[in-house]
Amino acid sequence: MKQVIHRKLSRNILRLGLIILLAFTTSLSAQEGDPAKGKSLFNANCAACHQLDKKMTGPALRNVEARLSDDQGLDRDWIYAWIRNSAGVIKSGDAYANKIFNEYSGAAMTAMPQLTDEDINNILAYTAEEKKAPAQTAVAATGGNAESGSSNGITNEIILGALAILFILLAIGLYLVNKTLRRFASAQNIDLPESSARTPLWKAFVQNQFLMLVTAIFFLLASAYFAYGYFMQIGVDQGYQPVQPIHFSHKIHAGDNGVDCKYCHSSARVSKTSGIPSLNVCMNCHKSIYEYNGETSPEYTKEFYDGEIQKLYAAAGWSDADQKYTGDSQPVKWVRIHNLPDFVYFNHSQHVTVAGVECQTCHGPVEEMEIMYQHAPLTMGWCIECHRTTNVNVQDNAYYEKIHEQLSKKYGVDKLTAAQMGGLECGKCHY
Repeated sequence: MKQVIHRKLSRNILRLGLIILLAFTTSLSAQEGDPAKGKSLFNANCAACHQLDKKMTGPALRNVEARLSDDQGLDRDWIYAWIRNSAGVIKSGDAYANKIFNEYSGAAMTAMPQLTDEDINNILAYTAEEKKAPAQTAVAATGGNAESGSSNGITNEIILGALAILFILLAIGLYLVNKTLRRFASAQNIDLPESSARTPLWKAFVQNQFLMLVTAIFFLLASAYFAYGYFMQIGVDQGYQPVQPIHFSHKIHAGDNGVDCKYCHSSARVSKTSGIPSLNVCMNCHKSIYEYNGETSPEYTKEFYDGEIQKLYAAAGWSDADQKYTGDSQPVKWVRIHNLPDFVYFNHSQHVTVAGVECQTCHGPVEEMEIMYQHAPLTMGWCIECHRTTNVNVQDNAYYEKIHEQLSKKYGVDKLTAAQMGGLECGKCHY
């Protein structure tokens, strides 16, 4: 009877273990990706246009696979096809693909055929991670680094201390051996050779013509290298962030409130320059928005933002109490941030309207900038690299129909870069 009970008990334990094993295996297969590898792949391939929790040039990608599955009924195979060739999915007539294409102004995502299934799985695993609280993450990271740094520091101190003691003992031993040998020689009446006067090391170095020649060449090359690096930075103002007479937060306007860049900088669509918006453009909204009610910080409080609105009213000659213009306006001396040399030709309308280039491509994540700064170096090499690698959006673009027809036959490709269309010719950018 006991054997039967033990046999049943063993069978139940085996069944339970099998169930746990299957559940564990299923959970492992469901992950299908390494978030750590996915993070590096995301930063290298996706971060230029996407963020996890905020719409950028493209949509936010946090839990994108789950959202596509639940809302659109799309599986991972659709994601594979979209990432590798979004234009092909759009041309196939896929409803959701065309919806996204139209939602983002007809700008198709760059094809990434080099990404394998494993790479895409890793990226999806990274996007599926739960969002962590910034404060907790920072504290945890700081604590972990501190503990690890302290433990490494203790270990290094012990090793260095042991080596120092070893060298001290070795020096003492050598001194005692030398002293003992001298005593032994003295006791045996052995004459020790007198030490001859040696030439100082620095004098020997100076007297050696070959070493002096090599040193001179080294210093000349090093000086030329540092001089070249210094002169190459002249005129490069990347990171320039001046203080404006009226504080204007692009983060609040373009980010939180979603104001289109071209609403304020309307001339970017039709002229060479993007233009500085007149105060009348500001007053279109701020006649009614006389105080700030959004998020604040210790540095930028509600009182600070309200004071900047009052500066705008004073410059525009607007009386908030009387709700009318007084006629006493003042010019605002805005500080220019982005500035190209006079011999460089750059046309905003050619890039914004014709080519469909997003403002963030050159100006960076403007929607996140509390204070505007120069994001890109705006050097010649930076422009040339963009022309070499960027495909021109020629689909349904009458401006490029004829040239696309000719050059596509010449190069045997469907898509053309700006360089293939003459974007590297000197006369295109220089007077």
